[in-house]
Amino acid sequence: MDYLDTYKRTADGIAALMHPHAEVVVHDLSSQQIAYLANNYSNREVGSPSLLEEIDFAEGETVIGPYRKINWDGRVLKSISIVMNGADGRPEALLCINMDMSDMDRMHKVLGLMLDAPQENQAVDALFKDDWHERINLSMQEWLHDRGLSLQALSREDKRNLVSALEEKGAFAGQGSANYVARCLGLGRATIYKYLKELRA
Repeated sequence: MDYLDTYKRTADGIAALMHPHAEVVVHDLSSQQIAYLANNYSNREVGSPSLLEEIDFAEGETVIGPYRKINWDGRVLKSISIVMNGADGRPEALLCINMDMSDMDRMHKVLGLMLDAPQENQAVDALFKDDWHERINLSMQEWLHDRGLSLQALSREDKRNLVSALEEKGAFAGQGSANYVARCLGLGRATIYKYLKELRA
């Protein structure tokens, strides 16, 4: 049996219990890849890099977070990462639970309340030090906010301009980043590569 099967079933159970608000990701620490996604709404793919190489798990550390993230579509996520140890006591997987807080966020705003971001810590900083998914999400949302636009209402030209802005920030340096942006913008992968070829020429 795949040694990650238990974690995958756990991910399915958590996602089913909290559906549709929770996405659960299983990272295989031996391969540094995403091994499983339950209720995937982050546009990541199984087999893509976990980008967790910089994490140095302290002895006895089992929980990182909770912390806030921004999804590709602007939704606010409250996340927590749990270190899963194997039979030898060494970390073998990371179970990440991403909770969509956008509905609660809207309710708080209607009531005139503000949600305070959880206190940052070094472990969280290390976790996302090289996470180009997070950097692309933030860059897209900043670009949209500055122009008063929404991702769903972008014209073809708007999408090309957004790709140009992301290219200027070096967003396409990460492995699989072009595919990720294509999925977020609802464009074909070939279209993204066409835009990049024109921009780089």
